[in-house]
Amino acid sequence: MLSKLVNEIRAFNSEREWDQYHSPKNLATCVLIEAAELAEVFQWLTEEESWKPDKKAMGEAEDEIADVFIYLLNLADRLGIDPVKASHKKILKNAVKYPADASRGSRLKYTELKEGENSDDDNN
Repeated sequence: MLSKLVNEIRAFNSEREWDQYHSPKNLATCVLIEAAELAEVFQWLTEEESWKPDKKAMGEAEDEIADVFIYLLNLADRLGIDPVKASHKKILKNAVKYPADASRGSRLKYTELKEGENSDDDNN
């Protein structure tokens, strides 16, 4: 399914001769810009409103999520990175950095975690 989407993106870019503009630097910049546009959709909503955006905001969020995803897939494709394999690898790395017993319910960064701490400890 993902490879079919990547092929569709490649064809779309090729038909428009956009490959010349899709350097890793440019694509990484595009990811940042589109992620900022996604954040803008939620910028002035309350926490509660962000859980139930109206129809217009949902449509905008959907478009911006698609833009971020497409640019990320473009970048991964250009660099020869399988984003699914990379994500699985990263989850394993994060499991080491954030052991469940030490990080459960905590917002602390892995460098601040101590074995056996929980969310009650980070409120002190």
